Amino acid sequence: MAMLPTNLDMDVLRALVIAMEHGGFARAAERLGRTQSAISLQMKKLEEQVGQPLFRKAGRTVTPTDAGDLLLGYARRIVALNDEALSAARGRAMDGTVRVGFPQDLAERWLPAVLGSFHRAHPRIHVEAQVGRGRELRERVAQGALDLALAFGEIGGEPAKTTAGAATLAHLPVAWVAPDGFRADPESPLPLALLDAPCMFRQHGIERLDGGGRPWRITFTSPSLSGLWAAVEAGLGVTIRTPLGLPDTLAPLEPHHDLPELGSVPLELHRAPSAANPAVERLHGILADSLTTVLRGAGAGAGAQ
Repeated sequence: MAMLPTNLDMDVLRALVIAMEHGGFARAAERLGRTQSAISLQMKKLEEQVGQPLFRKAGRTVTPTDAGDLLLGYARRIVALNDEALSAARGRAMDGTVRVGFPQDLAERWLPAVLGSFHRAHPRIHVEAQVGRGRELRERVAQGALDLALAFGEIGGEPAKTTAGAATLAHLPVAWVAPDGFRADPESPLPLALLDAPCMFRQHGIERLDGGGRPWRITFTSPSLSGLWAAVEAGLGVTIRTPLGLPDTLAPLEPHHDLPELGSVPLELHRAPSAANPAVERLHGILADSLTTVLRGAGAGAGAQ
């Protein structure tokens, strides 16, 4: 008689994902409304099912083993598919229109997957997406022209207050960005490839260079981020951006290039006061949840959730 397959427990897989994405078993217990010992027992059960150690202790923290990392990737996919299946089954009657804005940094890699998943779960909801710069997206939300917007706040400024209308998801480092192997020549003006003005990153970088007495010259400007990336990849100049959405051929410059520090910028999720329908609420939750992994990969500091 053939042995029955082992079925992994969905609640345990969800606890695993939350624990690894939010800093350990204690944080997972807080988010799931359980005790830390209960989460630890779930993880022990999971290790018994897999037959491999999934965690190792590093001081007070717990990190995944190679087997744990492998299982975590599958767990994320299983949990996401479970949630999408439930949303699709429960949400087909949900309709309406959601107007949402995004920064260019998220438009190419992250946005298609998120909106595709949302559409499969809620095919009757019409999504109107706009791509723009932080200040104009925030203004459109305030004016009621957008229901939701992911937008950069002001560099070094106060983050958005965590209210029904705005929350800071993360703090992203602002960096000098160049191709792999780039070396800045301290004897020559720094070549800059920048977005067209007005651009917060452009203004901030130039102000920091001027404040440090570092000569510079603009060698390329573009109205679009894709054009900017192409110019930097071609070696036309250094640019100023966060690590969010960087092409694989580009990277933040290390401190040894002797360029001024640029600080950090908050990434904020804004919602119009009048946008309170179920379609907006659902997309709002998906945007906040799905950014966790990509923000951690971009070196983000945790913000208000």
